[in-house]
Amino acid sequence: MRKITSILFLFMALAVNASEPVQLCNVYGRQLISLNGEWNYIVDVQEEGFYDYRMNENRWGFFQNAKPSKPEDLIEYDFDKSPTMQVPGDWNTQDDRLFFYEGCVWLKKDFNYTVSQGKKAILHFGAVNYEAIVYVNGKKMGRHEGGFTPFGYDVTDVLLDGVNNVIVKVDNKRKAENVPTQIFDWWNYGGITRDVSLVVVPEKYVEDYVVRLQGKNTRLIEFTAHVHGAQAGEKVTLSIPELKKKIDLITDEKGIVTTTFKAKPQLWSPESPKLYKVTVECNGETINDEIGFRTIETRGKQILLNGKPVFLRGISIHEEKAYGGGRANCTDDAITLLNWAKDLGCNFVRLAHYPHNEWMVRQAEKMGIMVWSEIPCYWTISWTNPATFENAKMQLHDMIYRDRNRGNVIIWSIANETPHSAQRDDFLGKLATYARSLDDTRLISMAMEVTSASNYINRLNDNMNQYVDVISFNEYVGWYRDVHDASKMTWEIPYEKPVIVSEFGGGAKQGYRGNVNQRWTEDFQANLYRENLKMLDKIDGLAGTTPWILKDFRSPRRVLPEIQEYYNRKGVVSDKGKRKLAFEILREWYAAKAEAYK
Repeated sequence: MRKITSILFLFMALAVNASEPVQLCNVYGRQLISLNGEWNYIVDVQEEGFYDYRMNENRWGFFQNAKPSKPEDLIEYDFDKSPTMQVPGDWNTQDDRLFFYEGCVWLKKDFNYTVSQGKKAILHFGAVNYEAIVYVNGKKMGRHEGGFTPFGYDVTDVLLDGVNNVIVKVDNKRKAENVPTQIFDWWNYGGITRDVSLVVVPEKYVEDYVVRLQGKNTRLIEFTAHVHGAQAGEKVTLSIPELKKKIDLITDEKGIVTTTFKAKPQLWSPESPKLYKVTVECNGETINDEIGFRTIETRGKQILLNGKPVFLRGISIHEEKAYGGGRANCTDDAITLLNWAKDLGCNFVRLAHYPHNEWMVRQAEKMGIMVWSEIPCYWTISWTNPATFENAKMQLHDMIYRDRNRGNVIIWSIANETPHSAQRDDFLGKLATYARSLDDTRLISMAMEVTSASNYINRLNDNMNQYVDVISFNEYVGWYRDVHDASKMTWEIPYEKPVIVSEFGGGAKQGYRGNVNQRWTEDFQANLYRENLKMLDKIDGLAGTTPWILKDFRSPRRVLPEIQEYYNRKGVVSDKGKRKLAFEILREWYAAKAEAYK
């Protein structure tokens, strides 16, 4: 009962505060009306569309979408005469004036809707970076904070039969109390960066469900669902035709159904990424999904997939388009990036440093690629600020909520490169405990930092070791210290747990050649990889690596003219899609690892 209890904990937690944004699992398996496409936008540097000149919230703000009714009316904005940009998309790459812009932009979309009796409409956003205040037909629906997690609102009662509008005040200003905080090493793309949809559901609808193996038992499947607005007596039907299962269930007084049943599914793996067509039906709605069944666990210093040791041949990836910059936001983007990872020999990707687009996770599942998913507790978070903790906790919740039916997600990560302190340990310890309470069927990890005891001894000493299942750390021998040190290094990792080296690497400008001691050349980067891979092979308990990084990505911290030009150049593929010498070196090492783990 322990695992089913953890599922129910999440369902009941969602229902506590009705004023919170509405969440739906598996939005793409439901009836959708897409609101993607052209949106009008107004750049509002001083937020005059939201505040009056005394900095009070202005009830006559831009969200009213006002029009003059007589010649003397004074209205100093007009969405319909304003320029347009594509949603999903970021404003930085769609308007040259906004390349470095951090601040407020208003976006508006008109759409037609036909009101249907007995139906609800949920306005769903895949993500908006960073703060979003949403209005429909002039009525404020709510405010959401966090740039990489989905949210939605029940807009049924404010929609008109005919033309409607949605207006979003988007603000990507960096703040110390945010998650991520004021400084981070990636581009702060602003805008509505993921899909926007109206999701049409019955008045009583399946809000959430989980279909998975019961623990390590590969012959038992558990199913739990929560029907929003239901009391006892609602019928829910689960169907998995290929397993010859069709099960009718009746909700309890909390609108929840739970069952466990025998089955013999083929297990999902990178070599055979088997997915089963699954439907969940309730009140005339049929939700379609594809689900893979697998087990993931640790045994001593090994990671076991379906009971067998596996080496995670990984690469880190930012959510940036394959060619040039801009936020990746569609299936085609995911396919290109993941095909590069497959060509590299990867069976695993670290989606850094925040939850990526749902298309990325789903496409990886189809392609047989395991996933590390992370929240942006990055560098120096405001560890003692209660609001910051609640923000991080909600982002963790929303990441797990969205993707816990995705069998390829094997690791939830709670942080990256955070400085040690008692306050940090308390903050992250609570997050790790919370993650496990929501989902105890996956591994918990975080990217730690190495503390060096002497010149050639790298020692990992992190109080968070007690909370994680996998010890992961970042190291940059050869980039932030001499590559000739690699052969001399001794690693001390005093924990009986598997080890993932979550980052290593160095920068190179594609096409720039020289000798192995000349920084920024492909030859320097290639030699760095050779020396690091030989060094990493000596680490006891090494169970995987995710070098930094698949492709060059934009970063405002990388300003060196003619070399960086606002790109972090640590990719093994350039921002133009060209492979560097290090790509082949890593590919050969992974080929040897794949052979050794057959």
